[in-house]
Amino acid sequence: MKDFLSLKKDLSKKANPNQAIALQRFFKTGPGQYGEGDIFIGIKVPVLRTLAKQYSTLPLNDLKKLIHSKIHEERMIALFILRHNFEKSKTEIERKKIVDFYLKHRKGINNWDLVDTSVPYILGPWLKGKDRSILYKFARSKNLWERRIAVLATFHFIKNNDYKDALALAEILLNDTHDLLHKAVGWMLREIGKRNLDTEEQFLKKYASRMPRTMFRYAIEKFQEEKRKKYLNL
Repeated sequence: MKDFLSLKKDLSKKANPNQAIALQRFFKTGPGQYGEGDIFIGIKVPVLRTLAKQYSTLPLNDLKKLIHSKIHEERMIALFILRHNFEKSKTEIERKKIVDFYLKHRKGINNWDLVDTSVPYILGPWLKGKDRSILYKFARSKNLWERRIAVLATFHFIKNNDYKDALALAEILLNDTHDLLHKAVGWMLREIGKRNLDTEEQFLKKYASRMPRTMFRYAIEKFQEEKRKKYLNL
């Protein structure tokens, strides 16, 4: 039976202590770092994706336990299940229920991989054609992960050649002090450039001198070498 306890047992069987040590270093879980105190048990993402499909019928009460777990992989599998169910949903009511749950329990979405593997596939698609003011609220939040949620939600819009909100949020976050936001904004600008280089360059011409270096480098990473060097010399 695919219930909460059997999932916990399956996760325990897949745990790898050596992998856990490496992941805790990679995701900066030390004192004062962005992932301080996060606990890993050492399960790779493809394994979590497979388990998420097997346990996709878990009720929201069980997903609530998982998304607030101290264990990183338990939070991630909850998000993979939500993403799977959102993508398979056939009605607006079902999707709204998932999005409402996702936003209500966003405190558990507290590392960059948790944001990046869920937001563009749940909140982004949900906001297509809807009021997006929540993203501007999150962009001005003191919480790092809410700010990253705002940025990554725009990835879905960008894929549909809708750049307005991504550019507006990038402008708001120009003075953000966190490297993880610099990378996220630069990444979205780069994605815009892949689809419409003129649009990205208009933004760069206006703001390049003010952009944090990491954000700028991410934004121009895929430019042709000559153009990239030109921008780096500005």
